[in-house]
Amino acid sequence: MYKSIRAGILALVMACSAPLYAQTLTRFQPTHEQMVERYKRAKKTDSLTKNAVFKTSVDAHWWADGASFWYCNILKDSVREYFRVDAATGKKEKIPAQAPEAKRLPTDGRQDGSWFGKFRNGPISPDKKWQASIEKGNLFVQPVSGGTPVQFTTDGSEDAPYGAMAWSPDSKYLAGYLIHPVKDSQVYVVLTAVPGTTRGKLRGRPYKQPGDSFTTHELFIFPVDQQKAIKVNTETINFPAYAPLLHWRYDNPRLFSYEKFDRGHQRFRIIEVDAGTAQTRNIVDEKTRTFIYQNRQYTYYPAGSNLLVRTSEKDGWRHLYLVDLVSGREQAITKGNWVVRNVDSVDMANKEIWFTASGMNADEDPYLVHYYRIGFDGHHLLALTPDKGNHNVVFSPGRKYYIDNYSMVNVPPVTKLRRSADGREIALLENADISYYKTIGITPPEVFVAKARDGVTDIWGIVSRPSDYDPGKKYPVLENIYAGPHDAFVPKSFLPYSEMQSLAELGFIVVMIDGMGTANRSKAFHDICWQNLADAGLPDRILWIKALAKKYPYVDTTRVGIYGTSAGGQNSLGALLFHPEFYKACVSACGCHDNRVDKQWWNEQWMGYPTGKQYEEQSNVTNAARLQGHVLLIVGEADSNVPPESTYRVADALIKAGKDFDFLAIPGMDHSDGGPYGRMKKRNFFVKHLIGVEPPDLNSGELSEKKEIGRERWTFQ
Repeated sequence: MYKSIRAGILALVMACSAPLYAQTLTRFQPTHEQMVERYKRAKKTDSLTKNAVFKTSVDAHWWADGASFWYCNILKDSVREYFRVDAATGKKEKIPAQAPEAKRLPTDGRQDGSWFGKFRNGPISPDKKWQASIEKGNLFVQPVSGGTPVQFTTDGSEDAPYGAMAWSPDSKYLAGYLIHPVKDSQVYVVLTAVPGTTRGKLRGRPYKQPGDSFTTHELFIFPVDQQKAIKVNTETINFPAYAPLLHWRYDNPRLFSYEKFDRGHQRFRIIEVDAGTAQTRNIVDEKTRTFIYQNRQYTYYPAGSNLLVRTSEKDGWRHLYLVDLVSGREQAITKGNWVVRNVDSVDMANKEIWFTASGMNADEDPYLVHYYRIGFDGHHLLALTPDKGNHNVVFSPGRKYYIDNYSMVNVPPVTKLRRSADGREIALLENADISYYKTIGITPPEVFVAKARDGVTDIWGIVSRPSDYDPGKKYPVLENIYAGPHDAFVPKSFLPYSEMQSLAELGFIVVMIDGMGTANRSKAFHDICWQNLADAGLPDRILWIKALAKKYPYVDTTRVGIYGTSAGGQNSLGALLFHPEFYKACVSACGCHDNRVDKQWWNEQWMGYPTGKQYEEQSNVTNAARLQGHVLLIVGEADSNVPPESTYRVADALIKAGKDFDFLAIPGMDHSDGGPYGRMKKRNFFVKHLIGVEPPDLNSGELSEKKEIGRERWTFQ
């Protein structure tokens, strides 16, 4: 009993001493001169780490027989070495340094259909007997052999024409749409510094914002023998802006189907039309209380088949389904608490699907991508990439072999040659060479996992530290945020160096996290974003950073900054507005601060339609008066993604609220984090407000190097 009491007292003392130990850590507080040296060292490290890792991948150039290939490694100082590989045996031999005469074969591809003017797959009927045309918005058909064109419609016009026509396989029908175009309103930018001018230049372009009207399409059947138009008994298609593709049944050329998303993204249908009766039926009719992710709705109609392969999250995870187009019966091909990420190909001959997925392996990061093959019946699942890591596969022409390249954020790449028939490893082609990288004195990020707000779900992220960090000092935290719900964003492949590490060298603990509301996990995980973009997973991120500080006392949660671009610009400012108790400073670049100002297709997907009160309530413009911390807003005046007025409206609201903030508008710059100049201002801002040291004075030449700050364009969303 004495031992148990003593052990309990000891545990209590240790538990109490942990926060005392944390309090004894000294604050990282360099002098101005020391900070200048840190800037110089970070810049030098930026340079040294470029091309510091070799043999990271294999770009296979296959010979025509598909039995062998060559590839080239580029080593330090641009030295090249070439290898020839026999695919069947994996035997690798070095060949002379002169580049072999080889031409990369094109990859296989699939197209759903092609456009020929106002017709899909051309105006000539499949039996080559008829030729259709659109004249002044109306449909005409005439024999290819000659004769007078027959006018099928009279109510079309150049402003509201018939179009998007498609012939039935038996040439007895045309199907198409009466189109009522909607002209989008313009958004404008003023270019203030165009060379050779003395005035600003106004530039406008069409831009659809949430709530704006769409072009509509009314579906019609045109029986060739009846020489008239028959309206299909279905509702007018008012979303999206394009006419849905028509998929004709191979075994019954009277029938075709099309896909329809209802505006608001809460209903998806595959609707079949009987061209003989103009009646319809729903083959697939999926509804949800939140959203169906349109851009990841995969459908594939195999030629010569009455089957359809599609994806759905209706059971809570994104999986593959097989649909019988005749009966409408739908059966799951894949199932489980993991996510189908993409479909590589569909093999009708063997009734198999090749796909990528993540989360199937319980002992791994659930975001790591692996490749698989499975039968249409859901049996014979084959893991093509069994090694732990984030995989990228390139198949040989004919798909008999494949090159498997994999790594993790802190594990260098490995490249293997494998056989498609059974996934067997044929040869290890390359291990990445990191010997030079190791001499630089930095390390890749650490992977860190903590629980989400529900106390159950794992939240994954990465941590970058100063290469010279002292565990006896406390360092401020910077979070690199991008919480756009369209994907997940924490790197999963080998990351030897990044801007995060460059910032860390100045004296920060820099983190990046995928919180709830982002994609590639369960539907419930993703649904957090529904009409709730202001959430941005911030409750999960705060808990994650606190958990990091509990493990590493040198992480100072009293000095936390956050930065991001585009959706990340919205998220970073939102962090200060909605969580001022935790986040103290932010740099927000080209943010979509008010979802009513940004592009329709992205914002309605997550915020819903119509544009209700949730848009106003979650706007950074509406909530600007809540600001308590330090803010730097960055915007490019020529932003073609998020209208610059999104940022200017925040500035206006902050001014009207009497708030102090910094603002940087960059002449001529498109959608960007500010380019080299903006990134310089970002690090100076955080050094000043979180470390409490004046950054180097560029005007006095403290960094002793002159560098032209150029412009560049980054693409987001």
